[in-house]
Amino acid sequence: MTSTPIFFSSARRRTLGYTAASLASVALLLTAGCGKKEVAAPPAPPTVEVVTVTQKDVPIYEEWIGSLDGDVNAVIRPQVTGYLIKQTYTEGDWVKKGQLLFQIDPRPFQAAVDQAQGLRAQQGALYQTAKANLKRVKPLAAKNALSQKDLDDTTGAELSAKASLEAAEASLDTAKLNLSFTRITSPIAGIAGIAKAQIGDLLSPSMPTELTTVSTVDPIKVYINISEREYLVLARAIQAEGTRPERIPLQLILVDGSTYPHAGRFSVLDRQVDTTTGTFKGAALFPNPDRLLRPGQYGRIRATMAIEKGALLVPQRAVTEIQGKYLLAVVGADNKVAIRPVTVGNRIGSDWIIASGLQAGEKVIAEGTQKVKDGSTVNPQPFAAAAPADGKAAAPGEKPAAPAPESKG
Repeated sequence: MTSTPIFFSSARRRTLGYTAASLASVALLLTAGCGKKEVAAPPAPPTVEVVTVTQKDVPIYEEWIGSLDGDVNAVIRPQVTGYLIKQTYTEGDWVKKGQLLFQIDPRPFQAAVDQAQGLRAQQGALYQTAKANLKRVKPLAAKNALSQKDLDDTTGAELSAKASLEAAEASLDTAKLNLSFTRITSPIAGIAGIAKAQIGDLLSPSMPTELTTVSTVDPIKVYINISEREYLVLARAIQAEGTRPERIPLQLILVDGSTYPHAGRFSVLDRQVDTTTGTFKGAALFPNPDRLLRPGQYGRIRATMAIEKGALLVPQRAVTEIQGKYLLAVVGADNKVAIRPVTVGNRIGSDWIIASGLQAGEKVIAEGTQKVKDGSTVNPQPFAAAAPADGKAAAPGEKPAAPAPESKG
């Protein structure tokens, strides 16, 4: 088959020429563009969270874990042996002083009283007879109608009868006392615990467990253990203020984090350090009119030791500790960072008191210190604190809660 040549018109040839020229231009431009470097945009400054330094009066206090107990705990035990026949109180309820709690079978003890009364009556009659005989003998002996021996014998008989009567009266008193012990009453007003004996149990003074315990809870006592260091701080604060320990205001923080509404006071501090724990045992008293607090609970005792006037506070996480030096990243008005050494004071909850090196109103980086260095520019944003300061003074030299080392660039 013979191929036929293809012929283009002049207009068509001009169009193809223009297209080829355009493609060549585009290729030239692309080749030229590939030979040039793109100009990179400057990096954005790092975003950090800053906090404004606040200044206020801050209470400085010590804090201890305390266990609650009744101011008086009366352990109720039987004083005579007998069978329990009645329980007359509601367990866990308030009881009055002298209120009947338990009743032991009184019949054997009533019989002992009756027997003692009969013996006392018998000895009383013998004594009256002996006394009457002595009364008759004395005049006769004075007239020498009877010998001295008869007088002595009659006098001895009268004294013996009197002693026997007194012994019978003592036996009667003992029998009555034992009878009264069958009624087991509360010696104090307070809250009575759960009974540890049941109806029909044989009770005795030698039984291993008590019947129950009655506790006075208004005021209620809180026992604490104070270390020697804390004791020295407390003692020096008392000396500096010229006050007595019981005048130091105390707060009780309950296990749910709430603050008990009534202030307490120190009650007692043991005379010596416990050699096994290295602590002093102390106690505080808190009013408990609503009987909300019960023995066996736990809480934290806060003692306000001083007031730091005009303290400068920053979050603990803003403070960096390097080789014993404390640093803060301060953000200026131009958003530039200055790494500044500071002197720290007490830790107050989640905050730290800055003793020197900082001014009120300045802004410090609380989150993001690892991103910056001295002189760098940052994008500051407000810091959202996790929790407010709770006023607890930390031990001297305690490290920051979350130290952030300075970036080296």
